[in-house]
Amino acid sequence: MSIQENCTVRENQALGSNIFALTIAAPRITALAQPGQFVHITCGEANLLRRPISICQAHDGLLKIIFVVKGEGTRWLSQRCAGDVLDIVGPAGHGFDMTRLGHRPVFIGGGIGVPPMLQTMQAAKAGGAEPTAILGFRNMDAVILEDDFKAVGNTYVTTDDGSYGIHGFVSDVFKQHISEYTAVCCCGPKPMLRALAAIAEEAGIPCQVSMEERMGCGIGACLVCVCSLKSKDGDTRYGHVCKDGPVFDAKEVQW
Repeated sequence: MSIQENCTVRENQALGSNIFALTIAAPRITALAQPGQFVHITCGEANLLRRPISICQAHDGLLKIIFVVKGEGTRWLSQRCAGDVLDIVGPAGHGFDMTRLGHRPVFIGGGIGVPPMLQTMQAAKAGGAEPTAILGFRNMDAVILEDDFKAVGNTYVTTDDGSYGIHGFVSDVFKQHISEYTAVCCCGPKPMLRALAAIAEEAGIPCQVSMEERMGCGIGACLVCVCSLKSKDGDTRYGHVCKDGPVFDAKEVQW
């Protein structure tokens, strides 16, 4: 269930080039938030459509979101200061099924797909699991939240150019350690998710993917975030990332 709440910004922190973390007082939304869900934020009067942003953390009445400035809406959001009030709808969408993880799940994020994996990994740890994280970035300057993940469990960091951590892709590390994991949850660019889903299917372990798509209404009324899914009879059906996702079983997705 989503609700609308006027929420006060507590802190705005710049994490890197065009990457910002907002901590927001949102007691009603955080009380309902589940790992993998997102919020829809009004970004100024000049921007009619709300901006969907994944929940990084939600606890003690505080909501943390991390986003990259990509356009006018997120640029406006990046300029908010402590005390500013935001119109937020959430939590929205379907998150990760935490009952399917087993004892040794791995949480994989690529780029801006990293933040939502933190709350999910923390929830798994709180449930008694021994989680691992694999985080992928373009380069050293793009690395975020490494210490936060390491505080929860074993964490690998990869960079495309080898400037930090392991030189390569998250799929390389996942495949190398696949026998250690009981399930995988991942969020990031579609090519990354496709590769991880194929590795998981070959290994016979459950894989849940959080799809990144542009959204319009955020409630399933428009067609902006439509994605192709498999029906039970093998034909193609269509779903909305905002309403039916953003998390899907990887076997449902028409890659």
